[in-house]
Amino acid sequence: MTPGRSAAGAADAEAIATGEGVEWREILPRSALRGDAENLFAVAARSPATYLRFNIYPDGGVARLRVYGEPVRDPGLKPGATADLAALQNGGLVVGCSDMFFGHRHNLILPGRSTHMGDGWETKRRRGPGHDWIIVRLAARGSIGRIEVDTDHFKGNAPESCSLEICDALDLPPEWLSSCDVGWTTLLPRTALQADAQHRFEVSAGPATHARLAIYPDGGIARLRLFGTVAA
Repeated sequence: MTPGRSAAGAADAEAIATGEGVEWREILPRSALRGDAENLFAVAARSPATYLRFNIYPDGGVARLRVYGEPVRDPGLKPGATADLAALQNGGLVVGCSDMFFGHRHNLILPGRSTHMGDGWETKRRRGPGHDWIIVRLAARGSIGRIEVDTDHFKGNAPESCSLEICDALDLPPEWLSSCDVGWTTLLPRTALQADAQHRFEVSAGPATHARLAIYPDGGIARLRLFGTVAA
């Protein structure tokens, strides 16, 4: 759905349901479903949307609806605006990680506080050298001023410490960010973490497009917040 006479985000639920001031685009035509099964459909729609309208014929029950895609930058993130540049709802995206054995990588940038350990990002226990990491593409190129690392609910399995690096690499593919030297700059040196706690760090650096959080040696992080100012 795209905005019509008024912005879709400002339209109330009744206006959206009736189509007043908005234009609905079909991305999946009427398709047969199998009972007691997961039904997957590929769609070719590439233009941004803020709402979905799901129709069932003639009636019945649907257990879950999943719509996979890539977040688009919040149009309100104009130069000079301050926001959580890592947040999924603003257009942030996790583009790579070393492991997500116990918790999916995208949980790290979901809205709100986590509700349980499974609602965060957690890696499996290491039996050798090294550490785990995760790379976030920021919602907009900007300068980070505050880092929040939340280990909420992780008590016996929080990392011992963490560090955070940034890079300014607008057009590099994700695989290059994790395997090549793209000029990562340390924004937060390796710092001890507490279990089941919110950690806040004041920092200062030039504009960046990506951030790489490293946890030592492994463990679980509930949320990562990167508050900063959108660059020109």
